Amino acid sequence: MSIIVTVEFPTQPGKTEDLKVALKGALPDTRNYDGCEQVIATTDLDTPTTVTLIEKWASRPQYETYLQWRMDTGLLDAIGPLLAGPPVIKYLEEFDA
Repeated sequence: MSIIVTVEFPTQPGKTEDLKVALKGALPDTRNYDGCEQVIATTDLDTPTTVTLIEKWASRPQYETYLQWRMDTGLLDAIGPLLAGPPVIKYLEEFDA
């Protein structure tokens, strides 16, 4: 069963647009990564300095492999100066309701 992953990026004041540009360049590779089913990039209407990715992955291990690849390739280091704190990752499982 697929999982949903949210990644919340709190940005430094004045750096939200820079993060959006960085993600726009990076997300095509994410969407083509093995196990990625969908990625939606959002900004919080109430807190516009927060960017959240809503992702659907085939499995958590595939996402974790992807995340390690992102760390190894330096993307997280590159966007670090744009952030006001560490990204917050949540792993979610859908259920029938």
